[in-house]
Amino acid sequence: MGLDDALIFTRVVECHSFTQAASSLAMQKSTVSRRIVQLEERLGVRLINRTTRRLRLTEVGQAYYERCRQIMVDFAEAEQAVMQLQQAPAGLLRISAPIEFGQWILGRVLGDFMRLYPEINAEVELASRHIDPVEEGVDIVISVGQPQDSSLIGRKLFETRRRLCASPEYLAQHGVPTWAEDLASHRAITLSRDPVRYWPILEQNVSFRRVLTCNNITFAREAALAGAGIAALPTMITDQEVREGHLVELLPDVDLPIGEVYAVYPSRRFQAMKVKAFLDFLMQSLPVAEGRLVEPVDARLLTSRLYTR
Repeated sequence: MGLDDALIFTRVVECHSFTQAASSLAMQKSTVSRRIVQLEERLGVRLINRTTRRLRLTEVGQAYYERCRQIMVDFAEAEQAVMQLQQAPAGLLRISAPIEFGQWILGRVLGDFMRLYPEINAEVELASRHIDPVEEGVDIVISVGQPQDSSLIGRKLFETRRRLCASPEYLAQHGVPTWAEDLASHRAITLSRDPVRYWPILEQNVSFRRVLTCNNITFAREAALAGAGIAALPTMITDQEVREGHLVELLPDVDLPIGEVYAVYPSRRFQAMKVKAFLDFLMQSLPVAEGRLVEPVDARLLTSRLYTR
């Protein structure tokens, strides 16, 4: 009786209408109205002030609503927790990720996840733009940097170090910088989403020539390989080029800010099994040591690493 009354009262408040609340509960409006009157009589207080046009909570009614709403949330979470113990991940999983992360990691990992859980369907958007998971209805957003919205949850996936590098042809034409200050005379390739963060000379108030700005790190790497300038790029997409001599690492003793990659999602409350299961699967699939992506990414190796532990 008490829980039923709490449910009816909460629904009336949230619908702002006895009629709509009755419809959502599959009850008669007169029944809903009578139950609210009986509830007020039992508690000895007025919870709702009624007029012909609107409902307004009393001060006591507002306090009672907040407690009732929490009870409903706790009850729903308890039911969901029990049901999820009996269920495998299923349903539509919507993911957004940076283009490079999708190409190097996400495609292979998600494919293997869907093979293990055939009831999962997925929609993936690879984009450089900012995506609000709540506004756009996305389950998981892979993001560089922590979420700024305190209502969102950020689960850190890994860190990636950056290096300053340029092609041998560029250095032959423009010279090799020996100190950070020397970068002021060089051509800079930067990212539009964060165009100056990764240049250490910024802290020393040394200007530099930004000759190319883009929103894709693979594009920036290709421009550096072609001799357009010096770029600050993740080690995981430049290790092979440096080993083979197509790029030269510059000023290796200069510490550049570490890039942090997060999985961002709306809330842990009512987190669907499909979301939790995929996040756990993704974490297990990454070649990470002490929180850092420790080797160049080869998506073909991720699954074998996962299943041979």
